[in-house]
Amino acid sequence: QVELLESGGGLVQAGDSLRLYCAVSGRTLRDVCMGWFRQAPGKEREFVAAISWSSGITVYADSVKGRFTISKDNVKNTMYLQMNSLKPEDTGVYYCASAVRSGVFLPTSKQDEYDYWGQGTQVTVSS
Repeated sequence: QVELLESGGGLVQAGDSLRLYCAVSGRTLRDVCMGWFRQAPGKEREFVAAISWSSGITVYADSVKGRFTISKDNVKNTMYLQMNSLKPEDTGVYYCASAVRSGVFLPTSKQDEYDYWGQGTQVTVSS
């Protein structure tokens, strides 16, 4: 059974940093793309960042480019999201997700392509 477990969320002030973790179990990650999404209160869930597990190629939403960094640890089967210079508009529940991308070395930002999701971790940025 595939499980994705997020952690690292919390309450911070604008300008602070947080690091999110996503531990993956039950799935071989060789042909997988892993992504971070977030959902603010009253808004739809949106793409944040993604990484191809095989190639390491990353993609980011324009709103987080230059502030967030997605990375992975192949040994620990863990994905990370380093979030710097946080803004109040970064507030929301952050979800990690995985998508099978056999033979494809580019990550995807399309939510429909992700088949497993974690329960989410709350990030709150106060002004």
